[in-house]
Amino acid sequence: MAEISQRDGTWAFDGGTVRITPGLHRSVPLFRQTYGEIAVPLEAVAGVVLEPERKRGRLRLRLREGVDPLLQATGGRLPDAADPYRLVVDADRTGVAEYLAEEIRRALLLEGVPKDPVKAYLLPGPPVPVSVRSSDGTVSFDGTQVRIDWSDTSERVKRATGPRIVGLGELVRVEWLPNTAHEDGFLRFVTRETVFSKLPPEKDPYALDLWGSTRRDLLTALVATAVTARLPHPSTRPATGDEPADAMDALAGTDGTGAPSARSRALPPAGSDHHDVLLRRLRELGRLHRDGVLTDEEFAMTKAAVLRGF
Repeated sequence: MAEISQRDGTWAFDGGTVRITPGLHRSVPLFRQTYGEIAVPLEAVAGVVLEPERKRGRLRLRLREGVDPLLQATGGRLPDAADPYRLVVDADRTGVAEYLAEEIRRALLLEGVPKDPVKAYLLPGPPVPVSVRSSDGTVSFDGTQVRIDWSDTSERVKRATGPRIVGLGELVRVEWLPNTAHEDGFLRFVTRETVFSKLPPEKDPYALDLWGSTRRDLLTALVATAVTARLPHPSTRPATGDEPADAMDALAGTDGTGAPSARSRALPPAGSDHHDVLLRRLRELGRLHRDGVLTDEEFAMTKAAVLRGF
């Protein structure tokens, strides 16, 4: 067993698994502490390196492409301090860190672990259900559907559409960008019907606009990862992207032959209470459109989202 413990956390290697446990020090980001321990199987590892710095070092674990839904969801955009695959090493512990790195390298060589991309996730991502409150609202995922409940500070156009509920089968992908001191971030759920949408995150009823507490909003990556882990692996998706013909059929409510789609045929009739709510929301959207709050495109997109919800 090779192991190193630092303020940021503990890495341990038993010959088959690299176990990464976040530290409890207050300097460790809330995201790392919430994500918890990660057990990385040796076959998911591409390499490991100790990067020397002036007063300390940085141990970095490199994973094979496609093994981790966290890396897939965040696209390498996690802040360094929140990245679980980096460990800051004190100068007097660099020898221990190099020993652990060498043990991992030796095991990779002995086991003949390739470095090429994989076609299935080897790490599970965070457990569900998971729920995070952000600056724009609360997003929850139970393993089968995503729900967004808007906050009082969300744009009026979002609050007018009401809560968003999206089934896993409707999703094409998840897009995530953290907010920083220089720009806002977002968490967007791209469906087959919204794949061509150009709405900005602050007005998109399928996106959370991240503009508040960086520490808190970073937790939305938990939901992004949990959803990504349950979507088809990237290696199975068409090389050209988002199946535009299917998306346009979905927008039209047809199955590609001009006939109503199974989904549109299965929609239940709305009750009188639902009808009243629908009319109120459509009136609110119409008022926002007349007042110039919504452009023609934004109005059409948001109206469609409201109608789909009913």
